[in-house]
Amino acid sequence: MTRVQIAIGTGLLIGSVAAGWYSRGWLEDSQRLTAMQAAEAAIEAAMERESDIARRVEERLAELQASERVIDRGIIREVEKPVYRRVCLEPDAIRLLNHAAAGTIPDTADTADPLPVGTATTD
Repeated sequence: MTRVQIAIGTGLLIGSVAAGWYSRGWLEDSQRLTAMQAAEAAIEAAMERESDIARRVEERLAELQASERVIDRGIIREVEKPVYRRVCLEPDAIRLLNHAAAGTIPDTADTADPLPVGTATTD
């Protein structure tokens, strides 16, 4: 083989690799384009479906507004009785506050705390 044949063979090899590389880029671009077009079609179909639903709802609401009546009977007041819980106060103070809120007199013999467990030992 002569040097010219080797150069021609190398040139053809390099040219075919470059052509394959370039055509692979075309293939990947066409696949990306197909995926983008499918996503856009799905988005368009969803938007059309949502628009149709919104149109139907608006039409139905337009029909219902004619038969709408408002009856105002005054102001409704809700009064809550406070029930104090143990956050910052001791149980005796909470018991006194709850009795004061209820308007009752607390029993002085009633204790809120039971005797502590395990303080007395039996031998």
